[in-house]
Amino acid sequence: MNVSRLMVLGLLASHGPRHGHQIRRDAELTNVGNWGGVNVGALYRELHRMEEEGLVEPLKTEQVGNRPARTIYRITGEGTRELAILRERAILEPYAGPDTLAVALLFGGVGDRDELVGQLRARRESLAAALTYVAAERTRGQARGHFGPLEASMFRHKEIAIEAELRWHDEFDRVLADLPDPPDPPDQPSKPTSTTTG
Repeated sequence: MNVSRLMVLGLLASHGPRHGHQIRRDAELTNVGNWGGVNVGALYRELHRMEEEGLVEPLKTEQVGNRPARTIYRITGEGTRELAILRERAILEPYAGPDTLAVALLFGGVGDRDELVGQLRARRESLAAALTYVAAERTRGQARGHFGPLEASMFRHKEIAIEAELRWHDEFDRVLADLPDPPDPPDQPSKPTSTTTG
């Protein structure tokens, strides 16, 4: 799923023509790189790639004062179709991203228990800080009138997801406490000794 492409096409469809700097600024202001997986640094490249593919087209180029000239893009009919496909896929796929935590624990095992406990504690603290931030942003956005019901609901969606992760941490603490100590690693086969006969 190319979420950067989804974001750019969505912005052009819902807010009308924009230049690359405006799109990047929208990405930075909403912090979508952190919560949405958008590669903010690659937005210009993605915009040019979509132009080559006929998903967006230049509308005009404008220059304000001493600023560099900026090309304003609009979405094409093909871009609107691509947006519909990406949007549907994003909505219908509830588990689109990789679960690196599951891979680490299922295949990497518990390892050093004290080290794992410290890592999980750090992860939990990071999640708790993220929850505080997202909740504050939602409250601030609503109080300032920047967020309507849709925007506030999307922030609440993220809050609920983080709250679920924190509840999992509580459960996993109990699971980890009940796990038996891992067995010693298997002995490494000894290297055959070479003998020379003469």
